[in-house]
Amino acid sequence: MNEKIYWLAWHIILAGQARKFWTIMEHFGTAKHAWCAPDSDFNYLAGSRQGNNGAMLVRRKQCDLSKVASYLDDKDTSVIFYHDAEYPGQLKNIYDPPPVLFLRGSEDCLESVSVALVGARKATPYGLSVAEKLAGDLAGAGVAVVSGMARGIDAAAHRGALDAGGSTIAVLGCGVDVIYPRENGRLKSSIMQNGVVISEFPPGTPPDSWHFPVRNRVISGLCKVVVVVEAAERSGALITAHVALEQGRDVMAVPGNITSKLSKGPNALIKQGAAPVLGAGDIVEELGLALIKQPLPSDSANGLKLNDHEKLLLKLLNYEAVSLEVIVQKSGLAAGEVMSALMFLEVKGLIRQMPGRLYALSGK
Repeated sequence: MNEKIYWLAWHIILAGQARKFWTIMEHFGTAKHAWCAPDSDFNYLAGSRQGNNGAMLVRRKQCDLSKVASYLDDKDTSVIFYHDAEYPGQLKNIYDPPPVLFLRGSEDCLESVSVALVGARKATPYGLSVAEKLAGDLAGAGVAVVSGMARGIDAAAHRGALDAGGSTIAVLGCGVDVIYPRENGRLKSSIMQNGVVISEFPPGTPPDSWHFPVRNRVISGLCKVVVVVEAAERSGALITAHVALEQGRDVMAVPGNITSKLSKGPNALIKQGAAPVLGAGDIVEELGLALIKQPLPSDSANGLKLNDHEKLLLKLLNYEAVSLEVIVQKSGLAAGEVMSALMFLEVKGLIRQMPGRLYALSGK
């Protein structure tokens, strides 16, 4: 057995416990020496914050090294070790980088300039539209969009980058062969074709709740900038933001309606000094880049031919959902004329309709 097999074995039995892994490697020098050491040699960990040694040592005894070696022969899943040239350089610099990464897709985009877009799972139509638009414009600037493939803002960010023809990176809190949430199966397939899905958890690992705070450090660790789109005061997105600050990353936030609970998180970050995001240009400026594809103004039809009614309604709409009744009132048009114009705007991909006859710009 070579050193990589022992390294991978330790990583598997300590998946999600990178600090403990690095402590053991520092103490024993090599993964093989640690693997072959008697149980008593691990007494130095007793009483520390490194967790339950008994459970770890039981897993070591039960671990089948031949099965561990089979991960390296998996044609569907690639394995990248910390010391490999393919390991993301940005991620190496965090305090507790994953010793191993499992991935499906193209590993090339792991070295791209990356920005994380994170936010609420139960996002508002406004938040979803903003996430899609920011992701699309960032993709147009050659920036890889990183998120966690969760419902809401994460999924919108991945879709926005893909729809713009860009690359995106999904960091999972489960194995790369596990689809979670179930409704994101097609999205995951698209990401693997135009980006990469990665995880420090071995294939087959279920999405346990404690995995997600752990994976957040990887999301921020891959990036130079983390953008919070929508988040409640206590949320995973804010955990990611605070981890990003500890890692020396820049944190930005999308300002929102002060009456919305999902705006409290980003608004609080801005109050604490995070730079506000009013468009993708603010983010690429923070990165020191230039926009390759300039964002379209909100009243632009992107070359589509519009009649007068459609032009009027397009000017009245923004990324925050508006009811049909309000649109009729503001436009001064008859309800039938408004509904007809809205239907054609939706067909042309310029607006989206939400449940309850609510309308907003599509963000694409």
